[in-house]
Amino acid sequence: MCGRYLIEDEAYADILQILHDLNAGSASRNGGFSVDEAVRGEVFPTNIAPVITDNGVAAVKWGFPHWKKSGVIINARAETALEKRSFQKPLRERRCVVPSSGFYEWGRSGGGKLKDKFLLRRPGEHLLYMAGMVNTFRDALGAEYNAFVILTTSANDSVSPIHDRMPVILAADEVDLWTRDDGFMEYALHRTGPELEPEAAG
Repeated sequence: MCGRYLIEDEAYADILQILHDLNAGSASRNGGFSVDEAVRGEVFPTNIAPVITDNGVAAVKWGFPHWKKSGVIINARAETALEKRSFQKPLRERRCVVPSSGFYEWGRSGGGKLKDKFLLRRPGEHLLYMAGMVNTFRDALGAEYNAFVILTTSANDSVSPIHDRMPVILAADEVDLWTRDDGFMEYALHRTGPELEPEAAG
């Protein structure tokens, strides 16, 4: 499952350019967070990170609050998300795209006991777009905030030697389709992901 991802400086600059191109205006402030608060570098659950919505670019917290215990839910399974009460409405109405340089997974190489960390990227591209969704919640003080989760699917042959799951990945020209087109959303949830290139990460 996608538990961390990376936003390199070059990718962050491109995200800000997307914000400019979309003329997002007030959409750059969403759920109490400013795009200026969005992290760069390695992104962890509960961090504030930029996402692309049908209204522009927003800064959103990574992880829906867990309804049964402490902690957050950071991923949703693409195969069953439309059947889950927690995900049905945001997946239908508030889809987002999570831009990144790549995502991290941990796997064992050479039969070792320790897990190795890998960064997975799209070959030849410095931006990797992951499909997600946003919902609104209230914190302990009653203030509203927006949070996102990343959708995951079965790993393809390029990822399966490391992990059995991978994010639902979109091409650059599919970003608008994902946020606006229900038919494309259902198609994207069930297709095989693109080939990725793993590199050892420290």
